[in-house]
Amino acid sequence: MTTVPVPHRVVARRTETADTVTLCLEPVAAALPDFAPGQFAMVHSFGRGEIPVSVSSVQATGGLAHTVRSVGAVSEGLCATRVGDVVGIRGPYGNSWELRRARGSDVLIVAGGIGLAPLRPLVLGALAEPEAYRRVNVLVGARTPDDLIGRREVESWPTAFTGMTVDQPAPGWRGDVGVVTQLLGRALFDPGSTWAFVCGPEPMIRAAARELVQRGVPHDRVRVSLERNMRCATGHCGHCQLGPLLLCQAGPVVTWAQAEPLLSVREL
Repeated sequence: MTTVPVPHRVVARRTETADTVTLCLEPVAAALPDFAPGQFAMVHSFGRGEIPVSVSSVQATGGLAHTVRSVGAVSEGLCATRVGDVVGIRGPYGNSWELRRARGSDVLIVAGGIGLAPLRPLVLGALAEPEAYRRVNVLVGARTPDDLIGRREVESWPTAFTGMTVDQPAPGWRGDVGVVTQLLGRALFDPGSTWAFVCGPEPMIRAAARELVQRGVPHDRVRVSLERNMRCATGHCGHCQLGPLLLCQAGPVVTWAQAEPLLSVREL
């Protein structure tokens, strides 16, 4: 882990939606320590500042991919970068999804919107070892069809069940309409022998985690990725505090057993 931004060059840039891009980065010199799926980096746009972004791909060469939505000055600057530009990266920070703990079990992955990006390495890791996991299910929700990131890739994944749903359909959309939890009834999993991984907007995380527990998935086998305003990423500034947790260190991935009592407190 480094606390100083390390220069990385943009070697590829992919437009995901009208306001979201994926940047593929390679280190200009020495690579950072290895990132694990679920961990995040502080991504620096020179002259603007830095923001926390989970990794959406990790390469053996030390390269990284980050999917960024333009919602502020720093993310706007990152989304405006072109191939050949240089950004700063420091990390890795936080906890990983710990996919290895799900070996021998069903895997259920629930993503909302851009929350699919930090789950992508998890999906690819599970699919790379089909003998290690029983059934892999991927459920994806978004506001509209145009907000679905990586749609073609998702449709190509050889999972036991892949479902996509949107809140607001558009002309030509033939898929499901409604909240992502409605897809659970068609997923193929044994609740008592399932590990679930959830990432997306906080209301969606709460709804999905509660539904999973009601269906019989143990609290400590539901892992969620929580987002707070991370500034230093080293546990010093306190901006990412959620009750007793500093999410830059104790998170962003935590069990639902940890998260449920904290997220039930209004404005915590």
